[in-house]
Amino acid sequence: MMLGQTGQTEGQRALNAPLFADLPGDIQVSFEFFPPKTEKMAETLWQSVATLAPLNPRFVSVTYGAGGSTRERTHATVARIVRETAIPAAAHLTCVDASKADIAEVAGAYWEAGVRHIVALRGDPPARDGVFLPFTAHPDGYNDAAELCAALSALHPFELSVGAYPETHPEAKSAEADLAHLKRKVDNGASRAITQFFFEPDTFFRFRDRAAAAGIEAELVPGILPVSSFANVQRMAAQCGTRIPDWMGRLFEGLDDKPDARQLIAATIAAEMVRRLYAGGVRHFHFYTLNRAELAYAICHLLGVRPA
Repeated sequence: MMLGQTGQTEGQRALNAPLFADLPGDIQVSFEFFPPKTEKMAETLWQSVATLAPLNPRFVSVTYGAGGSTRERTHATVARIVRETAIPAAAHLTCVDASKADIAEVAGAYWEAGVRHIVALRGDPPARDGVFLPFTAHPDGYNDAAELCAALSALHPFELSVGAYPETHPEAKSAEADLAHLKRKVDNGASRAITQFFFEPDTFFRFRDRAAAAGIEAELVPGILPVSSFANVQRMAAQCGTRIPDWMGRLFEGLDDKPDARQLIAATIAAEMVRRLYAGGVRHFHFYTLNRAELAYAICHLLGVRPA
């Protein structure tokens, strides 16, 4: 028996209809970039921005290196996006090795450059021998992102996004303590939390339910990392406490020297997860692009996000 669309739930549509056909076009996307280190990397970045701009992203964000190591390049990249495109640009800002005066100076420079959105993070110190050191606040700085949000809110009427960990921050005392910290960030001015990457939809749904139960009313945006290199993802996941499901390793097995095949697998995995998140009511997705547009563009196309 064939069922009509009337009265059919989104979950049923995801199971019964072609997964990527006839989506109603109500998805919003945003993209994250990192500041380029070389002229060649700058060219790749701007090609990516040009490729993704027609998808009308809600915003794009630019990261801030460990220990504030990319402060000038982050500012230059964000300022150029504001100056040369119509895309709203968000600048990452961290507490690492920064005094309160330093933060005020950076925030003021962003405001003067036309940046109205900051992703406020505690941040990680620079790695030593490939291992991140424990965070130590600057003697005259902020202890965490909650304090940073309060300070930024007092300086300028920025839109503030913060980070969230569906599988709990590796340094948190408990999952409950981690949620309490997220609530402090929201209470101090954040209107949106962008999650660390994860690989199973239920991970996000469980987190969303726990956040709601904790009284967190801010928008929760899943962070999506297309897996262009499985080895790199294993390394990053180990650092941030993200679980990699066994099936993912099996899918990428034997593809180390086949980059085109890896791209196809990566796009398929990410698009399927996003489609299942969509079936669960999610409408905004934040893509960690690693400054490459192809995977994010392909996934957005599958999801019905097309140039106007």
